[in-house]
Amino acid sequence: MFEASVDTQFGTLVVVEKDDAIVTIRWGKTVRNDDTPLLRRAVRQIAEYDAGTREVFELPLRVEASKFQRDVCDAIYAIPFGDTCTYGDIAKALNVPAQSVGQACGGNPIPIVIPCHRVMGAKGLTGFSGAGGVETKVALLRHEKAAGLLI
Repeated sequence: MFEASVDTQFGTLVVVEKDDAIVTIRWGKTVRNDDTPLLRRAVRQIAEYDAGTREVFELPLRVEASKFQRDVCDAIYAIPFGDTCTYGDIAKALNVPAQSVGQACGGNPIPIVIPCHRVMGAKGLTGFSGAGGVETKVALLRHEKAAGLLI
C-alpha cells in the first residue's frame, strides 16, 4: 500500500492506494508521502475539489467491504455535486432499512470522493463520521453550495 497526505480546508487527508485503486481516505497525516502516478492524480483532484475547480472525481476506487457496503457506496457515489438525498432514498432503492444505510454511510472508507456528506436524514442534517463531525459535513455542503438544503 502507498499513501500521501493532502491539506484541505476540511483538514489534512491521507489517501491510500492499493493495487492501482484508491481504497481509503482518512483524516490525519501520514509519516510518509509515497510518490505514485495514482496518488499524485488523487492528491491533485482533491486539491482541485478543495479549490472549487472540480466537481467530479475521476479515480479508480475499490471499496474493500461487504457487497452491501459496496452497494451503498455506489449509491452515494451517484449523488451529484451540490445535491443531497436521504438515507431513506438509498434504502428504498436498495430495498433495505434506512438504519442499515446510515451505518454503511458511517463505514464509508473513501469519504469526500464517495460523498457520504451528501446523505441526510429524513428530517434534515445528521451526523458525520469524518473528523470534525457534523461541522465538517456542513462545511462540505456549503463548499458545494448545497447548504441551502440544510435550512
